[in-house]
Amino acid sequence: MEKVRYSEEELQEFKELILEKLAKAQREYDSLRASIAGDGNDTTDTSRTFNALEEAAGVLNREETAQLCERQLKFITNLRNALLRIENGTYGICRKTGKLIPKERLRAVPHATLCIEAKQ
Repeated sequence: MEKVRYSEEELQEFKELILEKLAKAQREYDSLRASIAGDGNDTTDTSRTFNALEEAAGVLNREETAQLCERQLKFITNLRNALLRIENGTYGICRKTGKLIPKERLRAVPHATLCIEAKQ
């Protein structure tokens, strides 16, 4: 008979993996947010042209960092949703096929909701 869900021990293993990734992702997100907030380089004693170039570069850098922040926040949300699926017993079950997502895939992408077959 084919397995329809992971055992409590297996779910605990995935939960620990997700919690580790979540803590790391949160630290990275906090760091990105701090870099956006504290990006004030003091260039008061330099030329106007240099200041304009620095400002333009700073704006681009802040935009890139803001995009990274957004992606990181989405990743954090996906990891939290994976924890909820563990709690409600649906973790590791493909949304489209209803089959178990292989452990190897979940170890690589613990927030996956689709098996490779359904993703293609």
